[in-house]
Amino acid sequence: MKNFSEFNIKPKLNQFVGEKIQVQKLFNLSIQVLDYKVEPSKHKKGTELLTLQIIKGNEKRIVFTGSTVLIDQIKRVPQDGFPFTTIIRGDNDYYEFT
Repeated sequence: MKNFSEFNIKPKLNQFVGEKIQVQKLFNLSIQVLDYKVEPSKHKKGTELLTLQIIKGNEKRIVFTGSTVLIDQIKRVPQDGFPFTTIIRGDNDYYEFT
């Protein structure tokens, strides 16, 4: 019989840490974007969900948004462009990195 360790299966680690923060609370504040992932939304079928790992002040935080503009912009950042500093501007219906 095989031992589980022989399968060399490593646990999947959640790379995003920190408390959730609403994107609206970040408007006009300088933040660092460390990483992101885009996946299908579980709440709105046919849409995508953007998860951001950020630093606000000296704290790591997590941001969730379905903003199509932010998703489009972040997908165009080259992988070697992380981390980067930005300010999110917008209103309740429109967000963008500046």
